[in-house]
Amino acid sequence: MAENYDVVIVGGGIMGSCTAYNLAGNPDFDGTILVIERDPTYEFASTTHATGGVRQQFSTPENIWIGLYGAEVIRNADELLEVDGDRPDVGFRENGYLLLAPEQGLADMKSNHAIQTEHGATVSHLDAAALKARFPFISTEGIVGGFIGEKNEGWYDPYGLLQAFKRKARSQGAVFRDEEAVDLVREGNRITGLVLASGETVGAGRVVNCGGARDAAKIAEMAGVSLPVEPRKRTAFVIRTKVDVSSWPLTIHPNGVWGRPEGGGGFGYLSGCTPEVDVADWDFEPDHSFFEDMVWPTLYHRFPEFEELRLESSYACHYDYNTLDQNAILGLYPGLDNFFISTGYSGHGVMQGPACGRAMMELIVHGEYRTLDLSRFNVERILENRPIFEVGVY
Repeated sequence: MAENYDVVIVGGGIMGSCTAYNLAGNPDFDGTILVIERDPTYEFASTTHATGGVRQQFSTPENIWIGLYGAEVIRNADELLEVDGDRPDVGFRENGYLLLAPEQGLADMKSNHAIQTEHGATVSHLDAAALKARFPFISTEGIVGGFIGEKNEGWYDPYGLLQAFKRKARSQGAVFRDEEAVDLVREGNRITGLVLASGETVGAGRVVNCGGARDAAKIAEMAGVSLPVEPRKRTAFVIRTKVDVSSWPLTIHPNGVWGRPEGGGGFGYLSGCTPEVDVADWDFEPDHSFFEDMVWPTLYHRFPEFEELRLESSYACHYDYNTLDQNAILGLYPGLDNFFISTGYSGHGVMQGPACGRAMMELIVHGEYRTLDLSRFNVERILENRPIFEVGVY
């Protein structure tokens, strides 16, 4: 083997880069780190095409904690990720998430609100009258109110955040290589090396599978195990409006359509929706039928001022979709002594990267979670078919 590293991370998107950053910056870890990324331009990466949102409006306490931790890191990214006096600006816009409530979903959303508040989130419940008073541009027809994150919720530049983590990790000694892992070398219960597309074999003390939509399951198969992670295509639409939407929150409608302000000038809007039929797909052709059938009718119905808008562009990306329960898959794979998993985030990866990168570091260095106890997301639940479902969350 030409080279040996104490930790080899497969996948240099937000999860891989956050894990490398946390490892490299931990004084209790003095080992070597290699991050392998097959797509160095991130043209096909989920991270760089993400909505870039962070929120705490979940029903699962662990996801609330992860959202709070992520918001703190994102807010302080300029200081935390400074390199040689150069401070990154990830453009955090704390406009909040607004989840609109239909009557039939209100009970679940109220229950979630109580859980969120209990665990430190700052979320307000607005009935229909209060919602209309605060956001007069919203039609309240067919809804009974909404829930708005008052702080720690909003969006930022996901590409900028990724590059900031990557640059900081490199400055702390992590090595990033533009390569593809085509096989793993397994000896008994250990992964001892990775075979690269170049023909080189790299030795590894520990391996972390941070593969995304396309690669996570393949990397697991190379180790002789399985993960329920598949690509799911999502299309996003960039719209030009005739009203200034710059102060609007990121809004999620009861039918799954979402949207938020986009770009400068105040008249750009980014929107999309979750397909009713979800199938594995690795096609990057935007599906414009969603805009005609779902997005545009929903936006016009809820925001009458959107009567006149222009579709400027669209693009498709893919989630690393956990088919069991659409929640994170974390931890040491049972039966293997040094093969760690961090994938399956199902569209929440960028917001969960800071917390889960730290969690993975703690497992590797300390053998336990210390900042946030995320053991509920360990791989064992996948093997034992114990799903964790979000309730009343779009």
